[in-house]
Order: sequence, then C-alpha cells, then structure tokens
Amino acid sequence: MTDVRVRFAPSPTGDLHIGGVRTALFNWLFAKNKKGRFILRIEDTDEIRSTETSVKVILNAMKWLKLDWDEGPDIENLRYSPYYQMERKEKGIYQKYADELVAKKFAYYCYCTLEELDDMRKKAYANKIPSKYDGRCRNLTLKQREQKRNEGKIPVIRFKMPDTGIIVLNDIIRGEVKFNNFLLDDFIVIKANGIPTYNFACVVDDYLMEITHVLRGDDHISNTPKQIHIYNALNWNVPKFAHLAMILGSDGARLSKRHGHMSVLEYRKEGYLQEALINYLALLGWSTETSQQVFTIEDMKQKFSIERCGTSPSIFDSAKLLWLNGEKIRSKNPEQIYELFIDWLNYTGNDKLIECWDTKLLKKAIFLERDKIRLLKDIPSLVDFFFTKDVDYKEDAVQTVFLSDKLKSIAKFVLIESSIRLSNHQDFSAISLEKYARDLAIEKNVNTSQVFHPMRVAISGRKQGPSLFHMMEIMGKEEVVRRINVAINKFFK
Repeated sequence: MTDVRVRFAPSPTGDLHIGGVRTALFNWLFAKNKKGRFILRIEDTDEIRSTETSVKVILNAMKWLKLDWDEGPDIENLRYSPYYQMERKEKGIYQKYADELVAKKFAYYCYCTLEELDDMRKKAYANKIPSKYDGRCRNLTLKQREQKRNEGKIPVIRFKMPDTGIIVLNDIIRGEVKFNNFLLDDFIVIKANGIPTYNFACVVDDYLMEITHVLRGDDHISNTPKQIHIYNALNWNVPKFAHLAMILGSDGARLSKRHGHMSVLEYRKEGYLQEALINYLALLGWSTETSQQVFTIEDMKQKFSIERCGTSPSIFDSAKLLWLNGEKIRSKNPEQIYELFIDWLNYTGNDKLIECWDTKLLKKAIFLERDKIRLLKDIPSLVDFFFTKDVDYKEDAVQTVFLSDKLKSIAKFVLIESSIRLSNHQDFSAISLEKYARDLAIEKNVNTSQVFHPMRVAISGRKQGPSLFHMMEIMGKEEVVRRINVAINKFFK
C-alpha cells in the first residue's frame, strides 16, 4: 500500500477557525494512525485577501494546538516544495498543466467580458435554468482568437466539461455520490492574470505532492466532480476523498461568530487548554464504538478511523467544551496547572499580575481551588485574596455575616476569641484548625456555620471559597491572625 500522505491547505485570508481546525485535526490523526505524513500547504492564490499576517496566525495556531506537520513552511522537502501556492505559480507549475489541458483539447481560451458573463446569468435566471457558462468560446478558430487578442482581450482558460454522462465520487464517509455532467460548468482553471483557481491549483498540488487521501469539509463536495475531471483529463490517479459533515451552532445554523469564538487563538486567550479543544473537536463528527468522550492525544491517534465519521452535522456545544476543559485541568497536578497558568499569563500579557505573588503559595492555592477552575483565566479571581494585604471585603458577605442583627454579636465574639486563641495555637494544620472551630461552636452552643462564616469572611472577604481550614493552613498563622485583627478593627470597634 502506498504510504499515506494527507494535507491541510488553509487560505490565509483571516484567522484559523474551528471548522478549519477540525479538518486539520482529522487529517493529522489519520496520518498518525496510518504512520503516514501530514503536509501543511498555504493556498494563497487570493491575491487581494491573502496576507502574511494571516499566515503567521495560522502557523501560530497550529503550533499551539501541537498539530505538527511533517512537510510545509519551515519543514520543506525539496521533492515537493514550495508549500505556498503563489511561489509554485511563479515557478510556472500551474501554467504547464493548463497548457497541457489546452493541447489535449480538455480546456480552451475564453475571451468573454464581465458584461457578457453577467448577461448569461440574467438570461439563465429569466429562463429558470441553471446559471452556467454557455460555451461560446469553446470552438473559436485560431483567426477568431487572434482577432480577440488584437482587440486587447486577455483570455482565461476554461476546462471543457462533457455535456453528457455522469461522474462518480466514491467517498469514504458518504459512499457513492453521482453528479450529472450536464449540470456542471466550464469552470476557469487559469484566470486572466495567470493565477490558478482553487479547483485547478489544489488538483495539481495534490498530484505533485502525492496526496493519497483528501479529507475536507462537505462544503467542498460540489468541487469534487470538477477536480475528478481534471485528474482524468491529465491521466492522473484520483486520491481517495472523505467529506466531513459540517459543524452547526446550537440553533442548528451553520457555525459562525455569533455562536461564540471562531478564531482558535481566541480560545487560547480565554484560557482553554490545547488538549481540551483538540479532544472536543475530535468528537465533532467522529466517535468510537464505546462512545468514549475524554481522550489523551495518544488515545486519539490509536483509535481514529475515517470510517467512523458520521454524515450528520455536529452541534458545537460551548458548555460541553467548557466542561471538558475543566476535566482536563483537574487531571493535572499542581505543578502542571501552575505551568499552564504561567504560559497563559505570558501569552495574554498579564504576567505582571502575579509578579509580587509568592510562587509556593500560588501553587498551593491553585491546587486548593482546582475543582472550581474551568478556564485558566479563572485562576486570578479564585486565588488573588491569598496575596493581598488589604482584604477586599465583599458587600454581601459583610452585610450577611458582620452587620446582621442576628449574627453580629456572635461574629464579634468568634473573631475576638480566634484572635487570642489562634495566636497561641501550636498545630496550624487543617485538621487541628477544624477541631478548634468545632470546639468553639460547642463551647458557645452555636452552629458551626456561626463560627466558620465569620472566620472565612474575615480572612478572605468572601462568603465562599476553598476549604476554610486548608486555606488557613497554607496562608499561615501570622497572616490569618493579622487578617482577623483587621476585620475586628474595621467592623467591631
């Protein structure tokens, strides 16, 4: 069997979005599963919209996602390079095969103006027939072509589509799909400026790069019969095609910006983990026999199969992605979560946020709160109270616990007693601190909550947070007592 070679070929006309990443991922997983090669090709023939900035964004997104390519920009194989279509165009690669199509009478020069083409569309609409090129330049004589050139008309090259018959696509996912040639257009392969169109350039590149399988979104199905015709005209082997079902938003409409983030790097800014996004996207259109939901990268490489990709659209569920991200974070140890957090801070330019924070305390605080972390961006607001000298007392906490007529006197007693007793408390472990608080509740014949809540609010300024006694343990006796005294002076003097 020929070694598997697949490609991801984005157009650098904007950011890399979710749909594109899913396509890249499935190609990457397929290559890894088959011990093949994954090629990254930049299809930059849209000379107006393609930008170098977009290229950099795409490459950065691919690197963050760890979808490493075996060949492509920065990793060139001279047998197949270059990996930018405009560089390939400059080498005359596309023109060579376009000329071959003309010589074999599978293509022809077309001199029609934009006005003529617009008139064709209007007539087709008026006659309620499919709008397509009417072939008026198909059989121009040499003399007629020379006359048009003398008039200053620069031709395009069109592929001569058969008028009868069908073309058959044997899709790995969808099975046999048939297309009526009569309904297909004499499409352009080379524009008047010499730049190849998508349908022609990708066929030439896939052939020369020896691509064995083309895995892409089902929005390309309509392009496939045109591409198969080019393969056949040039007597080239047709690769195997697999068209992935589209991704829809929760409302059933095609995924767009209004459904949430579309740019992959926006997810990075929000604090999603690369592995969570990859895991979730793998579930959009593919499943295992056991309906497994949480995967490691190695799991996916070993189990991925194109044959288990479905034909029905997938629904992008932001809530499920968020849940999965939390699961991935909770699977890490404190050191790993800390490193991921630091990487996120550096990426977002928020590294100064923690420049005065004690690293050891931060790691302990992160571990204490890890069950609440869904996004890396959640961490600062969950743990920042550990690192402040001036506690930010939340109004609802103060009103409920310190200023309530029912609880104020008990809160005052608890804090004053705790200031004295905890100063002399030898064992400042969570277990010992919890025993102290429960004993105090028994001594004063009050509910444990009437002891716990004043202590929590005094120390953190909040009604909710991590385990109170573990929080006190890692904060340390000196800081805990200091904060209790601050609260006493602020609210009970």
